[in-house]
Amino acid sequence: MAESMAFHKILHVRENEKSIALREYNQSLDLFEQVATELYQLLKKKENAEESYDMSLQNATSIEKIKEQALYIEMLNEEISSLQEQVQRARTEMEWKQKKLTDAHVEVKKFQKLIDHRKQKEEVERKKMENTLMDEISVTQFLSHKNR
Repeated sequence: MAESMAFHKILHVRENEKSIALREYNQSLDLFEQVATELYQLLKKKENAEESYDMSLQNATSIEKIKEQALYIEMLNEEISSLQEQVQRARTEMEWKQKKLTDAHVEVKKFQKLIDHRKQKEEVERKKMENTLMDEISVTQFLSHKNR
C-alpha cells in the first residue's frame, strides 16, 4: 500500500510536469503563429510593392519614385529574411516543446499503468486473503458443529 501512495505522489509530480510542458508548448505555438503571421503580412506587403514597382516601370514614372520603390522592396527583403530566421527558431522551439510534452505524457501514462497494475495485484491479494479467511471460518464452523 505504501508503494501505491509513493506511485500516486510520483504520478502527481509527473502530471504537474505535463501541465507545465503543455503550457510551454502552447506559448511556443502562440509565438510561432504570431511570427509566422507577421512574415505572411510582410510577404503580402512585398508582393503589393512589387506589383506597384512593375506598374511604375510600365508607366511614365520618375526615376526617383522607381529608386524609392526599389529601396522599399530591398528593405522588405531584409525584414523578410530576419523574420524567416525568427520563424525557424520559433518552429524549432515549438517542436522541442512538443517533444517535451509528448515525453511528459508518456511518463504520466507509464505511472498510471503502473498504479493500475498495483491496484489489480492488491485486489487479487485481498481476494486471496479473503478466501483464505473464509476457508478458515468454514473449517472452524464445521469443526465446532462436528464436536457438538
